[in-house]
Amino acid sequence: MGKVIAMIPARYAASRFPAKLMQMLGDKTVIRHTYDNTVATGIFDEVWVVTDSDIIYQEIASNGGNVKMSIKEHECGSDRIAEAITDMDIDVVLNVQGDTPFVDARALRELVDQFKDPAVQVASLMQKLTQKEDIENPNFVKVVVDLKNNSLLFSRSVIPYHRNKEITPVYHKHIGVYAFRKDILMQFSTWPLTPLEDAEKIECIRYLEHGVQLRMVLVDYNGVEIDVPDDLTRANEYLKSLTK
Repeated sequence: MGKVIAMIPARYAASRFPAKLMQMLGDKTVIRHTYDNTVATGIFDEVWVVTDSDIIYQEIASNGGNVKMSIKEHECGSDRIAEAITDMDIDVVLNVQGDTPFVDARALRELVDQFKDPAVQVASLMQKLTQKEDIENPNFVKVVVDLKNNSLLFSRSVIPYHRNKEITPVYHKHIGVYAFRKDILMQFSTWPLTPLEDAEKIECIRYLEHGVQLRMVLVDYNGVEIDVPDDLTRANEYLKSLTK
């Protein structure tokens, strides 16, 4: 498979929760939990944070971590990672979101293992949705897959449409954890915004519009993402439950 690394894109600004990655979670910042827990999985040859922030840069560097500073402004984490790995001799890079401090090692291992299949260019995670309000929630991106778990479409709409009332469709939520072969990520960063991607505001649709399917991995994933201040409260409660 070659060299496999994890990249953690980390922006300081966040519209719903400014400076969230530098908030304290227990005795460490959110970004340090994410970095340390990713390293602790033992899956990766290297783990890096890539950031646009001097504050986050110093937080990681002063604690002995690997960190790169972004040179350009970027619209999305994938573009930030593409810039960071341009001169790195690697095969596969996994994108770990900086605001997901409780890394699921088993899920990440399953994601990396997909690249044993040479046909896989991009892989990502999904979980089953069972609650009607979640299925209908446009903030939950849904994905439908073929019989080999390759993505057919991502949408904020309810897909599949439940016309045949004699069956119960399976609904999947897309979890925004990605792994890429370096070559396809570098191509992605040169492609302009595509029509469906622009309509749905779902970054990974750009791959589908260029004929690249994502291999989806079904996981039972209950991680805590830090999007708003209430999430930090929940994360601290979850951290306490882990140490009991």
